[in-house]
Amino acid sequence: MPGLSGPALHSRLLELGSTLPILYLSGYADVSTTVQVIKAGAEDFLIKPVDSDELFRAIERALSSHQTARELNREFDILRSRLATLTPRERQVFALIVTGKLNKVVAHELGTAERTIKAHRRRVMEKMKARTLAELVSFAERLGDPKV
Repeated sequence: MPGLSGPALHSRLLELGSTLPILYLSGYADVSTTVQVIKAGAEDFLIKPVDSDELFRAIERALSSHQTARELNREFDILRSRLATLTPRERQVFALIVTGKLNKVVAHELGTAERTIKAHRRRVMEKMKARTLAELVSFAERLGDPKV
């Protein structure tokens, strides 16, 4: 490509925040470039001449992977927006109950009544749209530190 190499264009697209899948087509096999672009997030690196079936399969894989990543990001954004609805106290309760602590232990640690913790826990479950404690724990794992 005259004026701009594929890796340079790829880097520029990443800097601009592009999440589009990238496929490389090259006239020669350069192992160091291949490793560099795959580490940078390229979906595939194909050497010309490329069979049209192989190219279409690579495009389908890239689009499928991109769609999966978009869905995961969407789910993560939904969880983050739910987390943002929690009050600071609900976040504290969330952080403690997902570690497996009993309501009475959480109440003792936070210096409040067990009944109050049960109310906070119920609101956390409702706001996070978690049907079970296991699901809430799964949400916490996906989010990282729920106090953030």
